[in-house]
Amino acid sequence: MRLKLALVIVALLLLVAAWFVFAWNWSYSEGERAGWVQKLSRKGWVCKTWEGEQALVSLPGSSTVEKFHFTVHDEATAQAINKVMGRRVNLHYEEKVGLPGSCFGETRYFVTGVTLVDEISLSPGVVVPQPMALPASAASR
Repeated sequence: MRLKLALVIVALLLLVAAWFVFAWNWSYSEGERAGWVQKLSRKGWVCKTWEGEQALVSLPGSSTVEKFHFTVHDEATAQAINKVMGRRVNLHYEEKVGLPGSCFGETRYFVTGVTLVDEISLSPGVVVPQPMALPASAASR
């Protein structure tokens, strides 16, 4: 009787572990979001993850701002996002479904890469270049 109970418990634990591996390695969707990263912070009591927020503007001049909340697990990706904070970027993400709890992150969207956008497209053939940062010596004048 005890052997059967132990086998059932082991089988259930293996099933749960298999579900975690499947959910972590399978993406429900993936894509890119363009906008300005306005927040990125490392959070969590036990499981520390990078949690961020990107402001998306659907149309230039629009006053309605949608926010894209995301999670970053890779330290190198988090540092790359920190370097381009406040500039227009594309964030490549994967959406993970079925991960229980907040230990994996506060959102379902896991950012895996970041690309700096040099110009803002207003319409086909009309672009606004991103302003270049002034050197520290020129900015203090």
